[in-house]
Amino acid sequence: MRLLAGLLIATSLFAETNWLELPNPQLEIDGLPWFAENHGEFYRLPERLKDTFRPPVWNLAKSPSGGRIRFRTDSPVIQIRVEYPKPPDMRNMHAFGQTGLDLYADGVYASSAIADKDAKPGKVYEHKFFDLSQRPRVMRDIVLYLPLYMPAKVLSIGVESDAKMEKAKPFAVTKPVVFYGTSITQGGCASHSAMSYQAILGRKLNLDFVNLGFSGNGKGESEVAKAVAELDPSVFVLDFSANNESVESVRAVYAPFIETLRAKHPDTPILCISLIATSAEMFNDETRLTRRAMRDVISGVVKSRTAAGDAHITFIDGTELLGFSQLDGVVDGTHPNDLGFQWMADGISSRLREILHLSPR
Repeated sequence: MRLLAGLLIATSLFAETNWLELPNPQLEIDGLPWFAENHGEFYRLPERLKDTFRPPVWNLAKSPSGGRIRFRTDSPVIQIRVEYPKPPDMRNMHAFGQTGLDLYADGVYASSAIADKDAKPGKVYEHKFFDLSQRPRVMRDIVLYLPLYMPAKVLSIGVESDAKMEKAKPFAVTKPVVFYGTSITQGGCASHSAMSYQAILGRKLNLDFVNLGFSGNGKGESEVAKAVAELDPSVFVLDFSANNESVESVRAVYAPFIETLRAKHPDTPILCISLIATSAEMFNDETRLTRRAMRDVISGVVKSRTAAGDAHITFIDGTELLGFSQLDGVVDGTHPNDLGFQWMADGISSRLREILHLSPR
């Protein structure tokens, strides 16, 4: 604070903004393991392999779901400059869910930068997340969650020019948890980007994570399996099958996907999650039978591998995470809302604690 003409005036009225352009050594990028290789682009898969993926998978990989920017600072003001390629346009997610960049300070949600109806290439939005100039300056842990369903380009982060900057605090384990799956994995339909179940888990357990969910396209293709196998995580979480057209298509890809991971990671824990409950299963007998059979395929693969000596693979029935008595937790009969994602995170967290030998809080 400064004294001017007998009045106490907020220093932010005088302080200049230091705009930290990305990439920047003062800003830690998490959840985007190919970030450096992709020359600072927020792609979730390696660009060198884009011609091996089906076009919808690569296009979805441009949305940085699960990507985070982390740092510590005593800046009383934090701002962002961001560019969006188009306006929000999803039917079952509003602008905050599709395009939001969420800022958390010391684990508390502050606000979101979002695209509006006029978003287009070249239009730069400047958003102030908070202004705490009236409070004593203290160091805060800052996490900025990138959008779930929009390839936004973060140009720079703004802090006061005299702000202290420190490295983000370390995670509970050094390696991330890698999730592969569908739209539910990608974050549909969270109300804002930090409410995907992986983001909730990350805050709950202090874990790093990589989100490789691809809306409508988490089908277990071998090309994607090979890319996933490039990573070196603490745990692989497989949350796919909902995008497969039939029981036979799940059977054709599920065991081979795991074999691809095991070829490079013989001892890394793998957690296999089957389908959560949907409204359609309650009211359509054919759908219920099909999805039950898909769950049986997944549990059968896990049982077979366990019987063959794989001691590092385990199974969660998705209906134990979000079941038929919990359909208030879905938006459109299929995709979880924030309540549904919280239930999923609560159910998965106990299993991850066990796998990673994390002490109870």
